[in-house]
Amino acid sequence: MIKTNLLFFFPLLQHNRNKLSICNKLCYAVGGAPYQITGCALGFFLQIYLLDVAQLDPFYASIILFVGRAWDAVTDPTVGFLVSRSPWTRFGRMLPWIVLSTPLAVLAYFLIWYVPPFENGKVVWYLFFYCLFQTLQTCFHVPYSALTMFISSEQKERDSATAYRMTVEVLGTVLGTAIQGQIVGMANAPCLPGPNDVLANVSNRIAYMISSGVICLIYVICAVVLFFGVREQKESCRPKSEPMSFFQGIRLVMGHGPYAKLVMVFLFTSMGFLLLEGNFALFCSYTLGFRNDFQNILLVIMLSATLTIPFWQWFLSRFGKKTAVYVGSLSVVPFLILVALVKSNLAITYIVSFAAGVSVAAAFLLPWSMLPDVVDDFQVHNPDSTGHEALFYSFYVFFTKFASGVSLGISTLSLDFAGYVTRGCSQPAEVDLTLKILVSAAPIGLILIGLCILYTYPIDEEKRQGNRKLLQEQRDNESDSDTECAELSNVA
Repeated sequence: MIKTNLLFFFPLLQHNRNKLSICNKLCYAVGGAPYQITGCALGFFLQIYLLDVAQLDPFYASIILFVGRAWDAVTDPTVGFLVSRSPWTRFGRMLPWIVLSTPLAVLAYFLIWYVPPFENGKVVWYLFFYCLFQTLQTCFHVPYSALTMFISSEQKERDSATAYRMTVEVLGTVLGTAIQGQIVGMANAPCLPGPNDVLANVSNRIAYMISSGVICLIYVICAVVLFFGVREQKESCRPKSEPMSFFQGIRLVMGHGPYAKLVMVFLFTSMGFLLLEGNFALFCSYTLGFRNDFQNILLVIMLSATLTIPFWQWFLSRFGKKTAVYVGSLSVVPFLILVALVKSNLAITYIVSFAAGVSVAAAFLLPWSMLPDVVDDFQVHNPDSTGHEALFYSFYVFFTKFASGVSLGISTLSLDFAGYVTRGCSQPAEVDLTLKILVSAAPIGLILIGLCILYTYPIDEEKRQGNRKLLQEQRDNESDSDTECAELSNVA
């Protein structure tokens, strides 16, 4: 009789246990902010910081940017491999990684924005702490991303928590740009030479340290909220395929045609927008002459991206994801041409920045929204190969981060060849031309290449809906199996 009652009430108890409160979802979502805040600060300001504040040669700055991003790319699948083999603790399997990596990560991040009191070892200093921070941040973000699957066993609850997370992450990009930009903008480095050069340069260094300190504090608060506000659940007892090595994983995911094409699309389009992101501060400061306004221009880009995300979500649901990528990516092209051809005009620059933000939202939101469709397609064609979802995500990040490292390294190296003058009041004509190419011609070319590859991408709306229908049938069967397994475990 007791056994029968347990079997009767177990589904209801299991449902209540998997139900997430709004507080749980908010605490989970807050954990996504550190990655976006630090990512925006580094993406927009690290290049100009290395060149004009740390006063590194552009050649060495390019090495730091390239090696740091390439190293960051390698750490994603590596940490994912280690996390998947971590033992279960009383706090879970993902949360200990997040908590233990946070103190060292914030220390490494702060030291990136500190100018050491020596000259000969500066390159090693920044390269070491940049790579160290990328590694520790990966130890935070990879387990955090995987935590989505362990906060609840119900798909509806996970989807709802993900929606909260995306909202907070978008706000994090604005917050990172605002904190770094507004604090640093109050103490811009002066032109050379000048009687107040030393004093003003010290003030500029302090501004970067203050902004990094504020971001480190937010990082720690978010990690604490995540740890105490989220409970990690154990995996279901349904068997999964054996874990794969790094190179086996590459063969698996890149062997799936739609995934390989989507990766190539994202590679080229993201490289184009990352070139724009990484060089826009220099372009505004030197080519356009808005040295005291660039932080506000960057903030307009991120605010525009934030405000237009709901529009793109509506657009893709109405016209399809491929169409949305085409429209969103191409919408920035006329404005990039305009900003390169028209003489310095602050009003036009703000208009172009707003338009760029609209396209930035589409370029980074839409490919990520297409990735689950590719994973679904893989599962439809490989029903016996399960539990490899993390591979698709980790290698997606791997290739895009590697591409961003290449783009940033090449762009900084190009400035070196053009004769960039560190903290000069003006730059040679070759540098102005190079910056125009890096924020206009090169991004446009890369975006067009990506969209040409997108034309061959095979998953349209009809195929996507068909795959979802087939997978829903599989999940219904798996849900029945999980319930039976859980009931038997509970009775035992």
